[in-house]
Amino acid sequence: MPKVLISDKMDPKAAQIFRERGVEVDEITGKTPEELKAIIGQYDGLAIRSSTKVTKEILDAATNLKVVGRAGIGVDNVDIPAASARGVVVMNTPFGNSITTAEHAIALMFALARQLPEADASTQAGKWEKNRFMGVELTAKTLGLIGAGNIGSIVADRARGLKMKVVAFDPFLTPERAIEMGVEKVDLDTLLARADFITLHTPLTDQTRNILSAENLAKTKKGVRIINCARGGLIDEAALKAGLDSGHIGGAALDVFVTEPAKESPLFGTPNFVSTPHLGASTTEAQVNVAIQVAEQMADFLVSGGVTNALNMPSLSAEEAPKLKPYMALAEKLGSLVGQLAHGALTSISIEVEGAAAELNQKPITGAVLAGLMRVHSDTVNMVNAPFLAKERGLEVREVRNEREGDYHTLVRVTVRTEAGDRSVAGTLFGNQAPRLVELFGIKVEADLAGHMLYIVNEDAPGFIGRLGTTLGEAGVNIGTFHLGRRNAGGEAILLLSVDEPVTPELAAQVRALPGVRTAMALAF
Repeated sequence: MPKVLISDKMDPKAAQIFRERGVEVDEITGKTPEELKAIIGQYDGLAIRSSTKVTKEILDAATNLKVVGRAGIGVDNVDIPAASARGVVVMNTPFGNSITTAEHAIALMFALARQLPEADASTQAGKWEKNRFMGVELTAKTLGLIGAGNIGSIVADRARGLKMKVVAFDPFLTPERAIEMGVEKVDLDTLLARADFITLHTPLTDQTRNILSAENLAKTKKGVRIINCARGGLIDEAALKAGLDSGHIGGAALDVFVTEPAKESPLFGTPNFVSTPHLGASTTEAQVNVAIQVAEQMADFLVSGGVTNALNMPSLSAEEAPKLKPYMALAEKLGSLVGQLAHGALTSISIEVEGAAAELNQKPITGAVLAGLMRVHSDTVNMVNAPFLAKERGLEVREVRNEREGDYHTLVRVTVRTEAGDRSVAGTLFGNQAPRLVELFGIKVEADLAGHMLYIVNEDAPGFIGRLGTTLGEAGVNIGTFHLGRRNAGGEAILLLSVDEPVTPELAAQVRALPGVRTAMALAF
């Protein structure tokens, strides 16, 4: 009989579900890391919330561990690479907190509109300052939604019920899905200029970090009120304080901070600022939901091998896994590549398999492509939930199977449709194991996709490679591999360089400034 340890305080229904499904369970909370290491070796599963830190040392001692289940979204307290290396599946419950978080955002919006915290403090201090607190109605105001996924769509629904107009910015939101949600799809600058209230519902990635920067906050309507119940780091906190102090920003409410726990912040005490201690998921219903979900998922895995919401493993049968593993690695890299390079809103994606790849189960390959594609914009996406997230955003997904064999024994091609047109990449496996890019935007190129890379489109002219090498050398960046493709001599050329250090935005800008360069971007795999 499988045995699970619940090491953090969790709703009793979790233990009840484990026992009903034939899993032995111990509830032992509050252990130190050393105490946990001493007992973890006897368990097949570990169910946690945010308190237990599943470090490499804990995993090394967990000789029988097969699965870690996090009741909630964030898995910052789990060393996922170390878990993967030990073959331990890591699961979370990404949708159990959605309604609770959305409702908290709406609550903070009301608090800002009517200055509730300050009015409460003033009244309880015996001041009765009736004329000091002049609020605004939400009716007929424009709500700007940054991120229109699961939580964002719930906020939009509630806001429409309050008779607000909702505009949304989300690269994965299709026009059809926007109509279904009853929102207007806009670009970020339009949202900033029109919104009376702005609420963020996007994960923290390289693309979204400081999405409300000083520059973008300056583009907002005077008196805008801003709410963040998503992730700390989406807003430049210093710029937010400056905007509140100047009066350009009419109010701000943060449930999340760059540094947590936020025991101190320059924002504390600022007029028209409301803060809560990361309460987005803190309702009785949400905690019950995530406890039930994590127990069901872990029990399914331990008893029958079913995999749901795994962050480091696709949904696969035992027989398929060895054959599909290299294809999924190739597919995820191709998805990541096209996600990083294709600008503008994506409306559809086509995943085409050819040759040997056409003989395999295509669903895991599609899941891997979508996980790579959407990971550019999401930190909780995985091969299991990526198709759901794509469907939720109205992204049309097409699977094409060609059993003919072309130039390569096996080929995977990923094509996305954007506002700028179709963008296509293709890859193969060398020796049936090693992923290799063979075509990029219609240009033949052979390249590994690994580590830090620099992508350049330039005019094919003498002297360019020398100038590029000098620029990188002066920046202290060493080139690992160099891959060149071109349509024809003297035409457009593509360079893919693997480099030993991350390419900074400043260095990418230097490269873009070189004569003949049309674009230059840092990539990461």
